[in-house]
Amino acid sequence: MSSRRKIVTVVGARPQFIKAAMVSRRIAAHPELREVIVHTGQHFDNNMSAVFFEQLGIPSPAYNLEVNSLSHAAMTSQMMLRLEPVLTAEKPDIVLVYGDTNSTLAGALCAAKLGIPVAHVEAGLRSFNRNMPEELNRVTTDHLSSLLFCPTDTAVRNLRQEGVEQAGARIVQCGDVMLDAARFYGQFSAEHSDIIKRLNLRQFALCTLHRAENTDDISRLTSIVEALEQIHRETPVILPLHPRTRRVLSEHGRPPAITVIEPVTYFDMLELLKACSIVLTDSGGLQKEAYFFGKPCVTLRDETEWVELVECGANVVSGVDSSAIHSAVRSMMNHRANFSRSFYGDGHAAEHIMKELSVVGPVA
Repeated sequence: MSSRRKIVTVVGARPQFIKAAMVSRRIAAHPELREVIVHTGQHFDNNMSAVFFEQLGIPSPAYNLEVNSLSHAAMTSQMMLRLEPVLTAEKPDIVLVYGDTNSTLAGALCAAKLGIPVAHVEAGLRSFNRNMPEELNRVTTDHLSSLLFCPTDTAVRNLRQEGVEQAGARIVQCGDVMLDAARFYGQFSAEHSDIIKRLNLRQFALCTLHRAENTDDISRLTSIVEALEQIHRETPVILPLHPRTRRVLSEHGRPPAITVIEPVTYFDMLELLKACSIVLTDSGGLQKEAYFFGKPCVTLRDETEWVELVECGANVVSGVDSSAIHSAVRSMMNHRANFSRSFYGDGHAAEHIMKELSVVGPVA
């Protein structure tokens, strides 16, 4: 019988592929660890899924559950139904999940029900908005997990205040794997991307828009689009458009009068981040990546999990009112923020995670 500790990693969405790329590389180099990757299928479009595995050097998934395009409840339940026999057959020592998606919740719930320890990367984040599906996913996952990998001091405080240690969980402040990825792939992204030249970009604002709280409310979405159109008249706005956002805008006959492009690869996104003047986003991850590359950010939401970025002046939460967004962009374009603070660790989060995973749980 092999003495290698087995980890089943459950991923399904684009940000998870990027985080997993860093950790999986470390796991693969450890002689006592073996990883089995399960792709839930949550992101299935090639630009949102397959190309990430190819470009980032992530091992091909051993399983693809092919669950997508369903309601939150249906998606989560189908993932669990298809994941349970996988975990039963593989008998892992620990199940590793990332972030706050339905794939995260399904992986954590299924593992916990089977008595398998759960490790959660990017634990402890809180928006304190229970109307966000992501908030429900992350809170539930944290309280199901045995090992909680926190990216920031704030995340650690949140978990301690919620008493997870009293339930036997271990909290580890490891730093943020997205910083690892930005530093590692940012070194050679220009070798794999010609997007700046191809789109003939000079000064521009980079925008992403996909959160359900914005896309599922046409009044919020319309207000954001109106703001982007106003900004575009002064500074070109580049919007790699998420398939869900594209569908909603098409259904309501509201194509935005800005530069809309297809979803981009991670290398393309890194090059866009390096070259842009400002970031506008409702993504959690892109707020951090903007900071990593020294770019001011306007968050198109009513709150953010990354409160340290607001406190240091690198990010402003604008809400979705058109005039407020426009005003925030103008203010941030003229504001010189301090990007030198090390909120997100030492750039070796994946290594810290790998070391913890190598000693947790019984050896198979």
